[in-house]
Amino acid sequence: MASKKTPTFEQALTRLEEIAAGLEDGSMSLEDSLKAYEEGVALVRLCQKTLEGAKLRLREQTEPEAADEPGTEES
Repeated sequence: MASKKTPTFEQALTRLEEIAAGLEDGSMSLEDSLKAYEEGVALVRLCQKTLEGAKLRLREQTEPEAADEPGTEES
């Protein structure tokens, strides 16, 4: 089985919208619905991971001293 290229955040979000529309219209078989749902779960996880990475990068830019000293947080 050939590995698929990891989609960008925007591509994943677009595909999630397509999956949601397909599930909502009720035209898919049960098996196709399950496959679409599984694909959607994987895409949600990818988006969450991407957003967490972006959040970390932003935090590092706005709080550089916190990034330099792991385990210490200012109140």
